[in-house]
Amino acid sequence: HITPEKFYVEACDDGADDVLAVDRVSTEVTLTVKKDVPPSAVTRPIFGILGTIRLVAGTYLIVITKKKKVGEIFSHAIWKATDFDILSYKKTMLHLTDIQLQDNKVFLSMLNHVLSVDGFYFSTTYDLTHTLQRLANTSPEFQEMSLLER
Repeated sequence: HITPEKFYVEACDDGADDVLAVDRVSTEVTLTVKKDVPPSAVTRPIFGILGTIRLVAGTYLIVITKKKKVGEIFSHAIWKATDFDILSYKKTMLHLTDIQLQDNKVFLSMLNHVLSVDGFYFSTTYDLTHTLQRLANTSPEFQEMSLLER
């Protein structure tokens, strides 16, 4: 969900009530609940957050807008991110000079080129950041940690 003040990322899992709120001015990230999302917010589906990047115009949020299932590892779906959106934290570009606007446009073009190259894979249930050999040699405590905590 997008408002002029915040980005709200809502999980679509059954029973999930938590919403990630990203303040577009302070860049502060907090956890809130669905009822805090204003009804006026523009809503659109995404499949994940790739990250943030700081360019001339300010911070941008990069989200995955399309995905394709490419396989499974031990019954865990592996997805390829196939399309992205780059969302500006700033509501306007009026604070930039013509040269800064042009530089920002060039950087956004370069970023879009990098994102168009194959190779962005993810799984919401399996740890792709560690090899199977390394995962086999980890402690039970590590295995019980969420992917985020790892």
